Amino acid sequence: MRDDSAHSGDFRRSRRNPRRYNDDEPYFQKRSRHRVAMPSVETFDITDGLPEGDRWSTWDQPAAGERGPQPYPDWLVTELAAVDTELGILKTGKEADVFLLRRGVPRTGPSCLLAAKRYRDAGHRMFHRDSGYLEGRRVRESRASRAMAGRTAFGRQAIAGQWAIAEFMALVRLHESGIPVPYPVQVTGTELLLEFIGDADGTAAPRLAETRPGPAELRTLWDQLVEAAVLLARNGLAHGDLSAYNLLVHADRLVLIDLPQVVDVIANPQGASYLERDAVNVGNWFTARGLAGADPDPAGLPALLRYEAGLDEDRPGGPLPAPPLPRSPAPPAPPAPRKSVRFLL
Repeated sequence: MRDDSAHSGDFRRSRRNPRRYNDDEPYFQKRSRHRVAMPSVETFDITDGLPEGDRWSTWDQPAAGERGPQPYPDWLVTELAAVDTELGILKTGKEADVFLLRRGVPRTGPSCLLAAKRYRDAGHRMFHRDSGYLEGRRVRESRASRAMAGRTAFGRQAIAGQWAIAEFMALVRLHESGIPVPYPVQVTGTELLLEFIGDADGTAAPRLAETRPGPAELRTLWDQLVEAAVLLARNGLAHGDLSAYNLLVHADRLVLIDLPQVVDVIANPQGASYLERDAVNVGNWFTARGLAGADPDPAGLPALLRYEAGLDEDRPGGPLPAPPLPRSPAPPAPPAPRKSVRFLL
């Protein structure tokens, strides 16, 4: 008897290969014992697989007003393919810690050294005498201003967030005025990136308090300090915490650092006292090291800075001698008499 089931529309599965032509039913593949398991999610780093402590360059994160003044220096690496590698800690302070950072394009690209100053949050800062420095500063948001005045939890956080941006803006202003400060690279949140003052091998420049200059070098450093302090005063500013510990010496050049508490001597009611205290602090250090014959001397620096800041009308030591009056030009000589000439005809 002939089997016509193949031509009758009955496509029932064959017993030998029941799943050969049926794609609608689920198909389960056997699990191999030798298959390599996927690594745990915890093994992947959130910074795209970079080694621990590294990160991609944050140059593109700040807004345009939160990057250093243009033109950017030639040594600064601005490529977005660069990687920031943390090399260690440079110093700890009352309100922030400073780390050494290398920003460079891996393998073949350029690199530069930066100082990353990271401000602590309100619960971990050791600097609590900030009310005097904050006087005269304006805050755009009235809510933040009231919270700062009341020292609420939000206000303390707002104060902590102000330090990085305040120092960045001060450094931009001072750099553009020709005052010797580290070049401000960028500010992102509570992290401030600065030009590293030191050698190419990562050796940081010493503080002035760590140096033992001779008489000639001491006089040169004093002249640089007076020039920088005068420029600060002419901009209506005082460092606010100037001392031999906030000055670096690199390649015979004096550099001012740590400027989050920079004081507006006009807007701040205590501005004059901060200005004088800065002058006395550094003046005492130079006097103790035997500075002699300087003009102005350390004792006369406070009065000079008050005058340059516009707080005093009279210049210390009396007014400058008036320049000599220009001599009046001599009267022109009378013209010589014309000789008469007679023609004989």
